Amino acid sequence: MDNPAQWIIFAFMEQDANIIIAGGGLNGPALALALARNGLKVIVVDARPAPCRAEAGFDGRAYALAIASKRLLLGIGIWPQVADLAQPILKIKASDGVAGQGAAPFFLTFDSAEIEEGPMGFMLEDRHLYRAFLDAMTAQDGLTLMSDSKVVDHAVAGTGVDVTLASGQVLRAGLLVGCDGRGSGVAAKAGIKRFGWGYQQTALVTAVWHEHPHNGVAQQFFMPAGPLAILPLAGGHHSSIVWSEEEAAAQAIQALDDDEYLAVLRPRFGDFLGEIKLAGARFTYALSLSLAQSFIAPRVALVGDAAHGVHPIAGQGLNLGLRDVAALAQVLVEAVRRGEDLGAADVLERYQRWRRFDATTLALGMDTVNRVFSNDNPVARIGRDLGLGLVNAVPGLRRRFVRQAAGLAGDLPRLLAGRAI
Repeated sequence: MDNPAQWIIFAFMEQDANIIIAGGGLNGPALALALARNGLKVIVVDARPAPCRAEAGFDGRAYALAIASKRLLLGIGIWPQVADLAQPILKIKASDGVAGQGAAPFFLTFDSAEIEEGPMGFMLEDRHLYRAFLDAMTAQDGLTLMSDSKVVDHAVAGTGVDVTLASGQVLRAGLLVGCDGRGSGVAAKAGIKRFGWGYQQTALVTAVWHEHPHNGVAQQFFMPAGPLAILPLAGGHHSSIVWSEEEAAAQAIQALDDDEYLAVLRPRFGDFLGEIKLAGARFTYALSLSLAQSFIAPRVALVGDAAHGVHPIAGQGLNLGLRDVAALAQVLVEAVRRGEDLGAADVLERYQRWRRFDATTLALGMDTVNRVFSNDNPVARIGRDLGLGLVNAVPGLRRRFVRQAAGLAGDLPRLLAGRAI
């Protein structure tokens, strides 16, 4: 059997699938496509009805995708479907300040011109990305999407795992992957504990229309109550807003009508883009850090928020998840090509070694940045402003940060490096 696909079929012919993925948000479909395109049989179990997000209109929710994440989307056939809908991020500007007083004199600018790979990243609306995933999953051989269904239990049995759905149906596979978010039921059933803490902050999320074009520049404005991100969307005159406030203040702001809400936002937003108007729905979500104590258990692996829920300060949540996807897909495909049991403990440990340190380090790093910047201590303000100015003044250091933001640093899996598994 020289064909890897023949080994896969032979090894798992008594199972319903090689891999069952719990969770159909974005990481789950990305992993499913990466695996199915390499000959594995995959089932995605999604608790939501399939059309619930695919048919959505504009609401301003969007993701910042690093260059490495774009490469993965290209490798699994998604990027050609969304490329024309994405907004390149040409610059990132970070500054410290207080609402109504403008930015501090020291700031930091990351420019795509400082790297050879092109734009540092892209902004892409949730509705476009999910629609592309749904279409790709429907068309992909070896991939089954079970919508309006949920994994409620699992049990390891010999060389497989029996996965029980809410309907009572039991499916058997070699591995169960939890892509089911911070409150992961898969992790809980596997006995994986979590640690973390809340930030006593709530993110207010919306979209605005603005008079002047954004020119592909993303803005990060650090204020005492929490950061405000202004993220450029396609078309030039819309931006996605992720705005952090202390919990009580955020609840009071969210309860305002649109005109009052906009009146609170304006002094924080500033006038650099001219007049602004609300253009999307308004959402809130509590901010916290949540890390799984292990990314694996017998016949189980965790990916994305199921493994690590981070502060959105750098927009790295989805990018971190896609790094997990690329690493796990490569580990599993290579294991099967070698004739190994893809759910074996030593195989899963390779994935954990690859991803756990990087994900934990980045999560704690974002936690530190949020704590340093989300206060109005005058001494701390001077220190952080000087720090921003120093990084901005040293080209080599600035370039290192640009490459980190673009997802180009570290030990990259093949899909993130633009190569096939």
